[in-house]
Amino acid sequence: MKSFLPAVILSFLVFNAGAQQDKTSPVRKITADSLLKLQEVVITGQFEPQSLKKSVYNVRVINSQMIKLRAATDLKTILSTELGIRFSNDPATGISDPQLMGMDGAGIKILLDGVPMADRGTAKESLAQIDVNTIERIEIVEGPMSVMYGTDAMAGVINIITKRITGNQLSVNARLQEESAGTEYSAFNKGGTHNGNLGVNWQNNAWRFGLSATRNNFGGWQGDHTGRAKEWLPKDQWLGTALAGYKMNNLDVWYRFNGTDETLHYLGDIITNNGAPIASDKKYLSKRFFHQAQADLTVNDKLSFNAAASYTDYSRRTQSTNLNLNTGSETLSIDPGSQDKDVFSSTFFRGTALYKLSPSVSLQPGIEYNNNSGKGARIQGDPVINDYSFFISSQIQLNPAIQLRPGLRFLNNSVYDAPPVIPSLNAKVRLNEQLDLRFAYARGFRAPILRELYFIFKDSSHDIVGNENLKAEHSNSFNGSLAWALKSTASVRLSTILSGFYNEFKNRIDIGTDAAVSNSSVYINIGKFKTTGAEWNNTLNIKNVQASLGLSYIGRYNQYSEQPELGDSPSFTWSPELNTNIIYSFPKLDANIGFFYKFTGRYQQYTTSLSSGQNTVILGEVASYHLADLTLNKSVNNFITINAGARNLFDVSRLNTTGTNTDPHSPGGSVAMGYGRSFFLGLTLQWSKN
Repeated sequence: MKSFLPAVILSFLVFNAGAQQDKTSPVRKITADSLLKLQEVVITGQFEPQSLKKSVYNVRVINSQMIKLRAATDLKTILSTELGIRFSNDPATGISDPQLMGMDGAGIKILLDGVPMADRGTAKESLAQIDVNTIERIEIVEGPMSVMYGTDAMAGVINIITKRITGNQLSVNARLQEESAGTEYSAFNKGGTHNGNLGVNWQNNAWRFGLSATRNNFGGWQGDHTGRAKEWLPKDQWLGTALAGYKMNNLDVWYRFNGTDETLHYLGDIITNNGAPIASDKKYLSKRFFHQAQADLTVNDKLSFNAAASYTDYSRRTQSTNLNLNTGSETLSIDPGSQDKDVFSSTFFRGTALYKLSPSVSLQPGIEYNNNSGKGARIQGDPVINDYSFFISSQIQLNPAIQLRPGLRFLNNSVYDAPPVIPSLNAKVRLNEQLDLRFAYARGFRAPILRELYFIFKDSSHDIVGNENLKAEHSNSFNGSLAWALKSTASVRLSTILSGFYNEFKNRIDIGTDAAVSNSSVYINIGKFKTTGAEWNNTLNIKNVQASLGLSYIGRYNQYSEQPELGDSPSFTWSPELNTNIIYSFPKLDANIGFFYKFTGRYQQYTTSLSSGQNTVILGEVASYHLADLTLNKSVNNFITINAGARNLFDVSRLNTTGTNTDPHSPGGSVAMGYGRSFFLGLTLQWSKN
């Protein structure tokens, strides 16, 4: 490991000294201007692609050049320094679950090209099963999007948009990147993170085809553990993508397959059995097969149609074995519950029409169907949930300065008590050429999922059962923003956005106790929950520099804060955040350097603790922390780019906690955050031929 950082620096300096700028290189150059321009058109929640300034929603964009400069091998790395987003991590399951606007992953909709990703539970494990090498950009919309995207979109949506080639060409992309895990590193396997990708795309007139394969190998991280045990479990992951599409005149049709094969390794303690050392190990085997098809048809200037469909087959299997360390032989465990498999399937369809009644009024009706089913030893029966929706939205340009977007969604569900109507109203007011005001009201909802309705989880550390009588969560949400373009010239662009939000939730689903349902912990609808806060985002582009500075202050409230034993304690608990991104481009050297930093303040939450046989309300806290990455990116010649840098510069691994244990798989007193300061070096090849 000691030689890894000097190798990174030396490699960068060698390529820096020897490379010459080549204006004909197919490798895309990263400049401050290109980073800004790529953010001008957005599609999430829009009737049709339009500029960021014209959008009625306040959309945040992470574009392709920014993703390339981050040199990330997963989405968490890209999103973790975004304002308003924080992750909770479970090294034992390999899941990192995001929070947005003070709400956990259950209220965030993850979309892949506008189509929802399916998950086993409320945690968004699908984020870790999307190939970052295929991503063009990421669009984030904060605030309920339930009219357009249905359940789970209470906090907002994260839409991952994949790459598409343009023009008749054959292109080949390859990537190889090595990264340490703290001080642990072994080349290409075991210690550290090892990423390899190969993609081929071909387009000829109307037809396009693509294939991509990625290997992600993580050797785990031992941390404070001893012996064979790992604090972060080793993981082998293979991601595959196949695409076929046809586009001619007014028709665009395409199909894509995404496959995931993932194995998480748990290395158990060694015990002696009949004189032989035996290790009880586990493998958590996940397989995801995701089929996605979309079609766009433009009939004329006034009428167009869009249809999107997907089918997901997702399984997770636990395989428990006993390994004889003397002989190397491995046998399956016969202990109760040691071999387990759950299978989930999801079918989705959305169809919309866009009709322009006049230049100032557009109408978009749509239908949506969701079918979710599951089976396995931990699922009661073979449940199936059908969800039917009709929604309608309109875009009204009252005058050159005022734009309105009202909408309604009507729901019917086969199992749970769904809110029958979900309304929303968004508005954008152009105060002048530099000032834009946006404000909105929306009712959000989240449907109970199969896991919350029918799941049974009983082992040495869990005793949780589902509740078939759950109701859907719903919320009333208000948000607004003021965007000010202080200066916009060819050489200098300076803008600032001040925004705020308030969300009030009812029937929030959580784990609690209800003797009428079960003596175990059970999923129940609890009382009040609220979030509120403000954000201030600033961006500056001047010559070869792009810089941003963001501040946020987010408050959370639950019903426990009103308990008498707390006295005059504040109802809301608050958490500050600060982030900054600074990117400098060296045009003559064809190189860029990026610094990405975020401070996340302490996270507090009122909760209950069992003491002397009684539940007592306490204020739990997770400590604040700093994250920072430093990355270097340089084009070596016509086809090769080198990436190098350091992640987690502040060497964060665990966060101290008081009065809470948010990670049931880790010892009390701290929660997992990362595996310390790490270094990476990577090469990217991009070749194309017309």
